[in-house]
Amino acid sequence: MQLAKPVGRNAAALKYDILSALTIYALSGDKHRQRSILRIIALITTRYNWRNNELSIGREEISRLWAVNERTVKREMANFRVLGWVTVKRPAARGRVAVYEIDLKQIMIDTQEVWPIIGPDFQTRMSEDSEPVTNVVPFATKPVGPEVAAEDVWSQVQSILHGRDPELWASWFRHLSEAERAGGSVTLVAPSRFMADYIAQKWTARLLAAYSRVDPSIRTVRIEAAD
Repeated sequence: MQLAKPVGRNAAALKYDILSALTIYALSGDKHRQRSILRIIALITTRYNWRNNELSIGREEISRLWAVNERTVKREMANFRVLGWVTVKRPAARGRVAVYEIDLKQIMIDTQEVWPIIGPDFQTRMSEDSEPVTNVVPFATKPVGPEVAAEDVWSQVQSILHGRDPELWASWFRHLSEAERAGGSVTLVAPSRFMADYIAQKWTARLLAAYSRVDPSIRTVRIEAAD
């Protein structure tokens, strides 16, 4: 699976595909996901330089675009960094705003679940391998899994999750840490409220199933935010 760089003759079509995937991914989630995805779409459509993969914008300007305060901007951008969608290319300095990069490849990996909703032609187009050319960036192959310790329950659970879906593990589960395990209950901690709520809504059952294979006494899994 490959993703061509959105420049050149087919750039417009690929940009529409990426924005379509983000839009349907947002609509398939709850109001928190919808608001979060709408915010990154706003940044992409108003300030993102596709050719250079640069988003040059300050926190104050983002707050105006999103109609929120700068504290909300700081929290949301941190969520995007945790997801791997946004990275800081050049930090802000006196008289100069920060420059970010957007990982379009990671965004497409994370939105694969909604590709069939958009249509079979979209799914085929995004899944097929392209001819190797210089401006093609290959999707990541199977992510390297966690180190497994024989007596460490959490590392064994992580290994099970990685084995079932390496890309899902790399995007979400690897960011979790085990805070407590007692009395048949486990508490996991996510780096942000957004991630904690999203994983709790989507994948609590998968986490519990993985735990049950290692420790059948586990009956409930809770996910809390670190912040």
